[in-house]
Parts: sequence; C-alpha cells; structure tokens
Amino acid sequence: MRDFYLKIISRLALPGLLLAPAACGAGPDVLPGKPLVGARPGHYKETEATELARAFTIHGVDVSKYQGNVDWNAVQQGGVKFAYIKATEGGDRIDPKFVQNWQGAKSAGLPHGAYHFVYWCRPWNENMAWFEKNVPAERDALPPVLDVEATPDSPTCPRHLERDSALREIKAMLTEMERYYGKKPVIYTTVDFYQAIIDGSLTEYPIWIRSTKHRPSVKYGDRAWRFWQYQSDAYVQGIPTKVDRNAFYGDEKDWQNFLKSNVGAVN
Repeated sequence: MRDFYLKIISRLALPGLLLAPAACGAGPDVLPGKPLVGARPGHYKETEATELARAFTIHGVDVSKYQGNVDWNAVQQGGVKFAYIKATEGGDRIDPKFVQNWQGAKSAGLPHGAYHFVYWCRPWNENMAWFEKNVPAERDALPPVLDVEATPDSPTCPRHLERDSALREIKAMLTEMERYYGKKPVIYTTVDFYQAIIDGSLTEYPIWIRSTKHRPSVKYGDRAWRFWQYQSDAYVQGIPTKVDRNAFYGDEKDWQNFLKSNVGAVN
C-alpha cells in the first residue's frame, strides 16, 4: 500500500500530503489522474471527492433493490471491477434483489461480495445467523461487509447506542463473520457513526468509508481505508438508476493480490 501511495505522490508532485497507516489501505489526498471508469460526464455535480477518486484505477459499485434489474454483463464490460450487494438487514429481512444480483454478478465474472445492515434492536447473533442463512460461503467471493450506521429515525428501533456496548457487538459480529466465511470482514460506516463510535478502534479490520463531498482525510483523518464510497449519484453502464461508486485503495497489482488473499477455505 505504501509503495502505491508513494507512486501517486511522485507522479503528481503534490506538496503537503499526509501518509496514513498502510495495514488496511490508506487515505491519500490526491488530485485527478484518469477519468472515472464508466462515468457519464454532465450527469452529476463534480465534487472534490469525484475529482480525487480519479487517481485510483480500481472502481466498483454497491447495489440493492433500488437499482432495479441490473445488466451485470454490461456492468462488467463497462470497466467496473467489483460489486458489493446488499443481502440482509437485522434478523428477518433480505433484499428482494439479492439472489438475482448475486447470481448475475457471478455469471458475469465480476468479483462480488455481500453486506449486512445491522439492526440494533436485534441481538448480534440473530443478525449474523440471518446473514449466514442467506449469503453463500463461496471461495471466490469478496470478504463480507458489516454495515454499521446510526438509525436515529428508525420507527421500530429507539435504542440509543453507547460506544462501548456498540463496539462489543460489532466486534462479536466481525468475529463470527470471519469464523463462518474464512475471510477477514470489512466494516462499512458513515462519517457520523465513525466519529461517534469507531474512531480509534477496530483498526485490525479493513474499513470502507463514505465521503461523497471531500477527500477522506477531511472526516476520517489518517485512518487507513480499503474502500472509499466517493459518489452516490453515478450513472454506470448496465444499471438503470443512480448508483454508489467506490474506489479500492491500490493499483492493479494490489487489487490482484487482494483477490488472491480472499480466495480461501470456507465452511
């Protein structure tokens, strides 16, 4: 990771860049390099985030039922390199498009993984049992993702999260995900949840951050990151609606190494 980051600095010759820890990715502040893969110019408002994301070569999408019927062959042919697919929520909800999206991405030969949205008013083990029941444990799948966000407006879950107890539950879920799927899971989180709960903790896990206006370091400081959700209103070939776009921290060689490291034994 550090070598990749230094190559960016050397190529762009930018002063005052901040090196982040390299264990699980990093959060460089870089300027535009290549055009965004598959992006349609003029269909979204350019931000600091979308400009900075051009320095990265590996881009992907994350989808749910809201993207409708995805043409995964077209997505793959358009240059998208990976997809994360919403699978489950809490202990009794499955995304109605999950099976279709999972099978479609797999058939198109697109690296894909699943994510679970935590419902804080169900025990952590029920969250994980539901995810495991619905998401196949496949050797070539991307590592699973635990989506942890605050839900203060939930009509069914009035729970106020306390940092210590929330971290214990998150750690328990991550441990179970790794046990069942044989791969170190990724944490997805938003700025507010990161700052209130996660900042300074769980550094042994790769993190997937959301920052659609600014460079990652504005809200996440020097926290190492593996994936960066930098855009929420992208138009991508093969997807009929706006979709989230994400960058992987690393170059093509790093990406291939990441894929190889996640083709392992599963239960």
